[in-house]
Amino acid sequence: MFDRVAPRYDRLNRVLSLGNDLRWRERTANFARLGPGEVALDVGVGTGDLAFDLLRVSDPTSRVVGVDLSERMLDLVRARAMADPLGERFEARIADAQALPFADASFDRVVAGFTIRNFGDLDAGLREMRRVLKRGGRAVVLEFSMPPSAFVRGGYRVYLHQVMPRVAAALGGDAAAYRYLPGSVEAFPGAEALAARMRNAGFTRTEFVRLFFGTVAIHVGEVERA
Repeated sequence: MFDRVAPRYDRLNRVLSLGNDLRWRERTANFARLGPGEVALDVGVGTGDLAFDLLRVSDPTSRVVGVDLSERMLDLVRARAMADPLGERFEARIADAQALPFADASFDRVVAGFTIRNFGDLDAGLREMRRVLKRGGRAVVLEFSMPPSAFVRGGYRVYLHQVMPRVAAALGGDAAAYRYLPGSVEAFPGAEALAARMRNAGFTRTEFVRLFFGTVAIHVGEVERA
């Protein structure tokens, strides 16, 4: 599915979020900013928006490794890296987020943008993110969330099920993908529940901030220092 949507992925994100996805990723990157020589892992790197935002706000000696299961997404992010001077600090690899091909304590940060609700096993994926983080490291996750307000939640469901698929279809989007999206958002744990799942995965301190009426949240999970 992600291979199919890859060519129109960025355009659809901009339109369907009313351009807000750019600001959400920028804010996520600022939570994950890297210091000298530090390295981040972007899980579900997609076309690289979050990875390159992170490189822009981080120390010029830092690096980002991006992993994804979609070959087509990886083709696009590699082409982006070749065209962008920041690409010298970026590496893309195919990998399963639930079985990351990295040693324990390999990264200073792990980031994920609109990725983890697609995990087949959310808890396994969170444990892997925790496993590859160094002591004192941090995971920063940007993900859709159902709003806590019943009023907003009702309007959001109309948007997800009625407006979004029609707009996506009008822009040449993949119909099956935009039928999948609403269900994946509604089935995903709320912000409080996700914070609890992150603690259960081994993060010693978790916090989150809701954005855009609670339809999106940034979660931060930290690993205790030695």
